[in-house]
Amino acid sequence: MTKHNPWRRVKGYIDLIRPFTLLAPLIVSTCIMLASYFSNDVSLGLASGWWAVILPASISLAMLNGASNTLNQITDIEADKLSKPYRPLPRGIITMREAYLVALIMYVSAFVLAIMIHPLFVGFLLLITLFTLTYSLRPRFKDILVLNQLWVAIPRGFLGVLASWCVFGNCFQPVPLIIGTVALLFLIGGSITKDIMDSDADKQTGTHTLVNTFGVKKAALFSFPFMFFPFVFIPLLISAELLPESLWLLTFLAIPGYLVFYCMVNDGAKGRFLENTSAWAVMYLTYFVFASSFSILTIVDSVVL
Repeated sequence: MTKHNPWRRVKGYIDLIRPFTLLAPLIVSTCIMLASYFSNDVSLGLASGWWAVILPASISLAMLNGASNTLNQITDIEADKLSKPYRPLPRGIITMREAYLVALIMYVSAFVLAIMIHPLFVGFLLLITLFTLTYSLRPRFKDILVLNQLWVAIPRGFLGVLASWCVFGNCFQPVPLIIGTVALLFLIGGSITKDIMDSDADKQTGTHTLVNTFGVKKAALFSFPFMFFPFVFIPLLISAELLPESLWLLTFLAIPGYLVFYCMVNDGAKGRFLENTSAWAVMYLTYFVFASSFSILTIVDSVVL
């Protein structure tokens, strides 16, 4: 009966792409693109359609993330039967064939939109796609200790920032490279939070994470420097004239970086937000604030100058 209920199936398709997690590429990429637009003094105005560039570019990155989410649920169905049996594939609301079709449609749609931007942007999407495929498809990097953290952080942090900046500017300049590196380091530590709820299921299905190998507290100790020190070092990068002075306020994001660590140590799997932990929610919120703050500070700096 569940399988033939149209509303349950619609909700199943929505749950398959995990829409909350799509906010990250939408918000972060839009913020980085706006910063790039103002920083590079691009000769486009509101009337000539700069949003017509930002929207398809940010949506393409979000759709790529949705495709990755779907593919990951397909390949993680045995683990989800243990830790997240309420998801649409374990419940049989969506079939595996339908899920593969959703992933394929979203991958193709992401590239159709990307072609509207320019070849370098498409190139970055190809790199990100390569990471998502090798993360999920067997033999996969998701099962390999430490490398699984890198395979999440590199495409969602470093490559995502560079792809967004290249829409309007040169992504190989110091500012986007450093901001991308900060995002990369933060997500190396922060992505550990997603493994807390899945610890037992991952271990039973052969996925080796820091959480199920060393425990939550030791994993938190590993993640802490990555979430704290990239922000602390921002004043040094400003002193070296690699970042503009206006970005010194980003240093204060070391505080929520510590809060993620605190939630991991003290809440563990007890603090819940949506289908994950409070540490995971704080990590996502910190990443949103990082991208939006960088964008606002860069825009204000560009307008004032």
